[in-house]
Amino acid sequence: MNPSARRLLQLILLAQALAALAVAWLAWSLGARAWLALAAGVAAVALARLFINLNNFRMAARASSATPDEHRLDTMGALRLFAEEFKASMLVSHWHMPRGRAAMRIHPGSAHPPVLLVHGYGCNAGYWAHLLPLLDAAGISHAGVDLEPVGGDIDAYVPLVEQRVRELLAATGAAGVAIVGHSMGGLVARAWVRAHGSGTVARIVTLGTPHHGTALADLGPGINALQMRRGGAGEEAQGSDWLRALAASESPETRALITSIYTHHDNIVAPQTSSVLPGARNIAFGGIGHVALGSNPRVLAEVMRELAALSAPVPSAAPA
Repeated sequence: MNPSARRLLQLILLAQALAALAVAWLAWSLGARAWLALAAGVAAVALARLFINLNNFRMAARASSATPDEHRLDTMGALRLFAEEFKASMLVSHWHMPRGRAAMRIHPGSAHPPVLLVHGYGCNAGYWAHLLPLLDAAGISHAGVDLEPVGGDIDAYVPLVEQRVRELLAATGAAGVAIVGHSMGGLVARAWVRAHGSGTVARIVTLGTPHHGTALADLGPGINALQMRRGGAGEEAQGSDWLRALAASESPETRALITSIYTHHDNIVAPQTSSVLPGARNIAFGGIGHVALGSNPRVLAEVMRELAALSAPVPSAAPA
């Protein structure tokens, strides 16, 4: 049995709650007041999550690419970076994804191609909680997809994407879709194009996608983590055999359909320049972490600009 990301996160939350209660009971048994004991339990779990985030930054720093001068951070900037990333990861893993489900929202008569949202490794459609209101406000039809099993082959996710694309096209009557993919989701989108062609692609926008692999994938379980490995040391590495084969399958015309948005302070993709995809439109940010790419206002504004540029009349109702 392969549990979904939602179920895994729910189990992790349960384990954290039990751990917090155990710490609280220990503190209470040592004479602490009940409220102080509960606070100690919550603080212990929060500190553990804080350590995990700090360790991600530490590991990413060991394989980091050079940060351009215009994106270098002072002490306060580094603190803001970490605070935003910690907040984003806590909200996503403790609230949005444990409750998230892949849904579809259709805005009849929209002048925009519909958007398919493809999440990253170990996540689900709940990751997009901050982008959905912006799409609705702009009247852009959209749908999410849950990539399962969690540790599966990236190519095995392609039929899930194809099914969702067909559902969006049928529901909107549009001729093509835009895809926004976070992290591994950008690779899934590219794998889908390899399998089904670019005829229905209006644009692919990737956020923090390890197009040439990431050193941190060496620590991840699953076939998909193997596929996202660097395949060598240093910035000259071009990724795993799977990544190199994916790149070799793409024409200049396909690359021109892709916008790669990334951050020079990514704490999961390292080196961070792994997100630079030759032939694509590459947009760099600084002072933003990996998970926060899905909620940072500057990044979301850039995503919406990319989608707004695709405005084109579509039928007001799906064909009979």
